[in-house]
Amino acid sequence: MEQLTLPAASHAQGTITLPGSKSISNRTLLLAALANGTTEIRDLLASDDTARMLEALEKLGIKLENFAENAWRVTGCDGNFPNKQADLFLGNAGTAFRPLTAALSLSNGDYHLSGVPRMHERPIGDLVNALRQAGADISYLENEGFPPLQIAPAKLDLSQTIKIRGDVSSQFLTALLMALPLTKQSATIEVVGELISKPYIEITLNLMAKFGITVQRDRWQRFTIPANSRYQSPKEIFVEGDASSASYFLAAGTIAGEVTVSGVDFNSIQGDVKFADELQKLGVEICGANNSITAKKTVKKLQGFELDCNHIPDAAMTLAVLALFAEGTTTLKNIASWRVKETDRISAMATELRKVGAIVEEGADYIKITPPAQLTPKAVIDTYDDHRMAMCFSLVSLGDVPITINDPNCVAKTFPNYFTEFKKLVS
Repeated sequence: MEQLTLPAASHAQGTITLPGSKSISNRTLLLAALANGTTEIRDLLASDDTARMLEALEKLGIKLENFAENAWRVTGCDGNFPNKQADLFLGNAGTAFRPLTAALSLSNGDYHLSGVPRMHERPIGDLVNALRQAGADISYLENEGFPPLQIAPAKLDLSQTIKIRGDVSSQFLTALLMALPLTKQSATIEVVGELISKPYIEITLNLMAKFGITVQRDRWQRFTIPANSRYQSPKEIFVEGDASSASYFLAAGTIAGEVTVSGVDFNSIQGDVKFADELQKLGVEICGANNSITAKKTVKKLQGFELDCNHIPDAAMTLAVLALFAEGTTTLKNIASWRVKETDRISAMATELRKVGAIVEEGADYIKITPPAQLTPKAVIDTYDDHRMAMCFSLVSLGDVPITINDPNCVAKTFPNYFTEFKKLVS
């Protein structure tokens, strides 16, 4: 296995330009593919996850042109994929697998969808159940409730409200919302239970509106898509810098100096920009400007804290490592969604934090972290093929201890040159 050893460091200084948001990139690619007209997408994230979406769209007959760096011209199919048979491999890209499952189940074709072994362990049953309520014909090929899937043409009927659980993954609701306009029928979705990760639904609704479809929303419980909805190309769209990736660099500034992230600001449509707000509440000096945010280390040591992280599920992982640099115990709550991500992130985070000396308690939907008096040097961190585990634990080196990251290239999922950029800022 490849390893990367980060030397002990105690200072972080500089500016980083963020890669495009994964959430926005893959949503935008699919919406552009489904739209009437041609869309130029600029600042698209170049990563494994977007590569899987691009490959899938090409197999479905969508015309794609990479006309400049991180810029793609997508000729939409006006809601009707040209290819009605395809075998799609989607890696571990949930932002590709879930929305494509929904769109293809409403597309009157025969499709086989599969991924890496971990994707076949990530639940999709609640989305499939919701799509079946609309008449979709979807079969499980191995384990009930999990990929791989076989999709067949179906007779659709949206006269009844579609009910979907909201407490497993917001990607299920995102997938439904983006796909239902393809039916041209009026459709109503009712969320059962509490909807987690609401900011990710905000991203979906915002982007759908940019492509001409305004969803009627009754709080977070009911969503209605008007009949005869049709995606229209906005001609050109820019992808924001990734707010989740910003969290690592803002945390680096918090721990060890002053770091500015460029490509995102407080007007972002991404919920994870609220990570900067949470730092501010902890006493960190945060400065916002047009298209950038800066975090500066405070003289006073951070204090342990308790936080409901439903609004920042991905960036909350960064807080778990930041807890190592605080005085007292930190508790992160309402993070049950961590367990169905690229790995079981609660279990993985607890295991690896203990390697650097922390006392950790984990529950079904929380993690409690008490930092050690001194970080354990030369810990070897397993990353579980999870990009966010690798990026989070790079921050431990700022505690003036060397740390080794196993399988560092797993960051290619969202930020292929992360470690190159991280090394530029630290000393």
